Amino acid sequence: MKHPIVRSHRVARFTARIVVMVLFAVVLSAVPFHAAFAKTAQSFLGSADSFTVLAGTAVTCTDSLVTGDVGVWPGAAITQTNCTISGTVHAGDGIAKQAYLDFLGAYDALALTQCDYILSGNLAGLTLTPGVYCVDAASTTTDGTLTLSGSSTDTWIFKIGTSGTGALTGTNFSVIMEGGGEPCNVYWWVAEAATLTDSHFLGTILAGAAITITRGTFDGDALAMAAVTMTGATVTGCEQAGKQVKSRCNQGVGNGPENCDPGNSNQGDPSRSNDELGGTPGDPGRMDGNGN
Repeated sequence: MKHPIVRSHRVARFTARIVVMVLFAVVLSAVPFHAAFAKTAQSFLGSADSFTVLAGTAVTCTDSLVTGDVGVWPGAAITQTNCTISGTVHAGDGIAKQAYLDFLGAYDALALTQCDYILSGNLAGLTLTPGVYCVDAASTTTDGTLTLSGSSTDTWIFKIGTSGTGALTGTNFSVIMEGGGEPCNVYWWVAEAATLTDSHFLGTILAGAAITITRGTFDGDALAMAAVTMTGATVTGCEQAGKQVKSRCNQGVGNGPENCDPGNSNQGDPSRSNDELGGTPGDPGRMDGNGN
């Protein structure tokens, strides 16, 4: 006989996933899919939407920069080696648990979406307008660029492994947007693992196994049922993607440009800054920094 707590947990998890799937189906039946999804994406992901990295077993971050929150549940292992996380770390706590359950619900809901187009596994050289794009098995792209053409309100969904198995693999793979599209409106549902190496990737990955990011950049959220491993990578969460990340300042004359202006000393006009435009050490105020 199963322990009542275990049985209760499974029932609660099953119920949560069913609720998300039903609500999602109701929304899709009421209005055209793309408009509905674009408007409900945040509630669709639930609390998982606030995580840049969320894993089921462990997070390993080496020589990397992560902008946003990081969480693990039901595991609790988060290993940092020369890794900067500019967000809150949730290791096996209640917040990570709820986010992970919401992620599972979103994963199941995306699995039910119908395909608009069927693609081969190689995404290099394609220019795609908004829609739901499916790959039956694995998707492997090497030395190529995928262009997403659309506005900031448009949505792209990629489903990799719709036959039941299939991984997403990108090596020197770039995803770019034209026309004002937003990385937060791009979703990658993957039946198995996602592996990105030396790539410049956009969008939120919902993986049925692990996510591995080695070098390169990733603008979006990495949500995995297994582990998330980052090595030499810059990962910027969906909510922060496209925003300028400012460094710490040493606002002395002659230190050179530092991409920062504490206290708004230039009053919103970079031409008034003696730091950003250089300057001569020992000259106080705005002396020589901008020619005044």
